[in-house]
Amino acid sequence: MAINSPLDRKLRMALVGGGQGAFIGRVHSIAACLDNRAELVAGALSSSPEKAKASAPDYDLKPERAYGSWAELVEKESKLPADKKVDFISVATPNHAHFEVAKAAAEAGFAVYCDKPLTLDLPQAEELLKVVEKTKSVFVVTHNYTGYPLVRQAREMVLGGELGEINAVRAFYIQGWLRTRLESGGQKQAEWRTDPKRSGIAGCFGDIATHAYNLGRFITGLIPDTVSCHLKTFEPGRALDDYGTAIIRYKNGALGSVTSSQISHGRENDLWIEIDGTKGSLEWHQEEPNKLLFRRNGEPHSIYTRGGGPYLGALAGAATRTPSGHPEGYLEAFANIYTAGFEAIAAKAAGKPIEGKNTLFPNVYDGVDGMNFITQCVASSKQNAAWLSLFNPACR
Repeated sequence: MAINSPLDRKLRMALVGGGQGAFIGRVHSIAACLDNRAELVAGALSSSPEKAKASAPDYDLKPERAYGSWAELVEKESKLPADKKVDFISVATPNHAHFEVAKAAAEAGFAVYCDKPLTLDLPQAEELLKVVEKTKSVFVVTHNYTGYPLVRQAREMVLGGELGEINAVRAFYIQGWLRTRLESGGQKQAEWRTDPKRSGIAGCFGDIATHAYNLGRFITGLIPDTVSCHLKTFEPGRALDDYGTAIIRYKNGALGSVTSSQISHGRENDLWIEIDGTKGSLEWHQEEPNKLLFRRNGEPHSIYTRGGGPYLGALAGAATRTPSGHPEGYLEAFANIYTAGFEAIAAKAAGKPIEGKNTLFPNVYDGVDGMNFITQCVASSKQNAAWLSLFNPACR
């Protein structure tokens, strides 16, 4: 996938998080560098200075740019000459650290890639949005599932009117890895995800339901109106939800649902979405991402395949790297989010105006939208699934 860039060099990346025992930090580094448009040159890989330094060789970081804290990274990189300092900082930490790191990076003039959910709570998200608007930073939220070619194909088909008016959106994200209390045994990924101080007010819904909700928003463009949600914690002693269902009313009259679980036996990362329109319906599964099912009454079902032919739109084509029949998956989709952000970074470097809201990559407004969704779902559940507003002027 060759994309022209006004910059005649690789972009320089700094990674916050991703130290020994982490998962998502390594994914960020691979995705950013997959298309040879960026290189990882600096990092603060752990909240522990000792662990941060010890993790540096895993990423081939030079000792002088393996920082003991994110604050040291931002401070020292800001003072480097323009031809040495990093271009963007990727935030791959637990949720509680997102706000401070992303805010400092944006205020220092760096582009930011931030893992989801955007922040620990909604007030932080709204404050971060103000910072991004003030600094005009390129800000990417890594809702990586929007990077799949056939998700982008679905978006083109829906927004192009092929499904007619959208009546219903059903999104699911089902896992089983927290069926038992792994957090009580010291499992790192389970520990922070089930800790309100590090994860926020929601567990399962903050961690993965946000992806399902965002997927529906990305593909359909529908504006949510109200939500009714019921969250439950099935594992005794767990502090946050591990299962939940939300019903969404959209402004156009459509209905949506988001169901999410981390306690369903045998389920891994089963994210899927179904969309019903007046002219047709779509279905896409993340665990089989190279197929998109399109149905119309009275006609044979159609299967769109990634790289499958001229029937695919421009968005799907641009997100594809290999010929048809060669599977592409999670890392490639994640890389497509990075690539879309790189285009904005390059445009800004060339002095061109950049779009803040209407971007192909998930942006800070999408991040606020996700935090608003989490906040209102938790509040609704506490009020016996009361209908609450999803309107938030900050993310419109």
